[in-house]
Amino acid sequence: MNAATVLAEKPEYRPTEDEEFMNERQLEYFKQKLLNWKEEILRESQQTLTHLQSETENHPDLADRASSETDRALELRTRDRQRKLISKIDEALRRIEDGSYGYCEETGEPIGVARLEARPIATLSLEAQERHERRERVHRDD
Repeated sequence: MNAATVLAEKPEYRPTEDEEFMNERQLEYFKQKLLNWKEEILRESQQTLTHLQSETENHPDLADRASSETDRALELRTRDRQRKLISKIDEALRRIEDGSYGYCEETGEPIGVARLEARPIATLSLEAQERHERRERVHRDD
C-alpha cells in the first residue's frame, strides 16, 4: 500500500515529530498539501482575471474611475505575489521529488514538521531563517 492510499483512507493524518522525519507518508502529506495550495491559488487567480476582464468599463465619475484603478492595481499586485508563491510551491514539489524537501538548504538539518506545517515552502530551519533575517536587518540599518 503506498502513501497516497494511506492518506486516502486516513485523511486526518498529521505528521508528528515522533515518526521518522520525511518518511514516505510525510512526503506524500506535504506533496498533497502543496498541490492543494497551488490549485487554490490558481482558482483564485482565474477569478481575479475574470473580475479584471469584467471591470473594463470606463467610469464617467473621476472618483469611481480612481477607485476602480486602485482596485485593479491591488489585484495585479496580489496576482504577482501569487505567481511568485506558485513558483516557490513548484520548487518545494521538486525538492520532494529529489529527496531534499524538509531539510535546511543552509545547514542540511531537518527543518521540522511544525515549521513545514505552518510554511510548507520553507527552505531554512527556524534558526537559519532567524540568522538570515538578523543579517538582513544589520545590512538594512547600515
